[in-house]
Amino acid sequence: MTPKTFKIKSFGCQMNVYDGERMAELLGAQGMSGAAEGDDADLVVLNTCHIREKAAEKAYSEVGRVQREDGSKPLIALAGCVAQAEGAEARRRSPLIDIVVGPQAYHRLPEMVAAAARGARPVDTDMPAISKFDAFPARRRANPSAFLTVQEGCDKFCTYCVVPYTRGAEISRPEGDILAEARALVDAGAREIVLLGQNVNAWADGGRGLADLIRALARIDGLERIRYTTSHPADMTDALVAAHGEVDKLMPYLHLPVQSGSNRVLKAMNRSHSAETYLAILEKVRAARPDIALSGDFIVGFPGETAEDFEATLRIVDAVGYAAAYSFKYSARPGTPAATMEDQIPRDVMDDRLRRLQERISVHQLAFNRSKIGVDTQVLIERRGRHDGQMIGRSPWLQSVHVETDAAPGDIVDVTLVAAGANSMAGVIRRKAAA
Repeated sequence: MTPKTFKIKSFGCQMNVYDGERMAELLGAQGMSGAAEGDDADLVVLNTCHIREKAAEKAYSEVGRVQREDGSKPLIALAGCVAQAEGAEARRRSPLIDIVVGPQAYHRLPEMVAAAARGARPVDTDMPAISKFDAFPARRRANPSAFLTVQEGCDKFCTYCVVPYTRGAEISRPEGDILAEARALVDAGAREIVLLGQNVNAWADGGRGLADLIRALARIDGLERIRYTTSHPADMTDALVAAHGEVDKLMPYLHLPVQSGSNRVLKAMNRSHSAETYLAILEKVRAARPDIALSGDFIVGFPGETAEDFEATLRIVDAVGYAAAYSFKYSARPGTPAATMEDQIPRDVMDDRLRRLQERISVHQLAFNRSKIGVDTQVLIERRGRHDGQMIGRSPWLQSVHVETDAAPGDIVDVTLVAAGANSMAGVIRRKAAA
């Protein structure tokens, strides 16, 4: 029986969120509708992440949870990077899975669903050279802040990372296609667009780079804010740095992962930068945009990491003064060079280092937020808060800001930031002076 309703559960990165939105649009174009909250669906798509072990295990646990109380089950599609990495093996691991579709093949999901409804058990983990984006329907609805994938894949081959194997080689979408989708998103209600890519600043098209794309996007009427993530230090060009100081719509926020403050560990990770070259890039960025908020990624407990290596990571955190950062314990991924390296770090040591790192990051994050108290700025309203009359939005520095206002999602309001916590700010509406 052909399914009539669906649910999509996305795990992991922002690109998976984007992919989940596009899969929903594909299924909607076939006449299916999203199941209401709390209702069973005829089809459940688990859009998975394979970067860390727990994310993969969570996806398999979710397969067992989607069975109904009466013992029946919906069609279950395993999508995303776990599907790509494990292929048909995923179904052997969990026989409840009906469909396995990788992240470069999910434009074929509707026909795979139709085949599964007839009793087939399709698997597609191909990585075709032809862009999947051509198969998507037009964007008709968008959140105030909308994701837009411009680049996929990675050629960097960091020794801990599965992305080159699950997402393939670096490939960029044509500029014209990106601009067309951006205009459609703005027409559908987006005020801010977040450009996505595994190495988004590696985007290129006919000699044009990400800085050129940002400048072209900035000319779209109705688009008020532009962001991009995630970047690689190797692709942080002078032109892109300059754009931060010259393009008003490009928000003062940069997420630039470093992973470790130890040059010895960075070399073992096959990262192309050193701590010194990374800091030099950030110095250029701050010269171009002095108020920029900086964010990063860190891995603790990489094989062979010594106490001295970890202290170097704490020092780079202090040197940068991150407004935000994401930190994780090293997770051995099958098939990566680091998984077979000697001197794997004990779990308790990783736990202690992660705790200390996150405490240090939190100090700087709170200090950055407090530095914005009293600042007049604008907030893009995204959703309702927990209290009557309260709305929540984002500052230019990506802080979550709650404010009492009758503004609606998608409005941009003038506020004064009046209080700071570790993870959010409070703002009050800035009253215009009487004429």
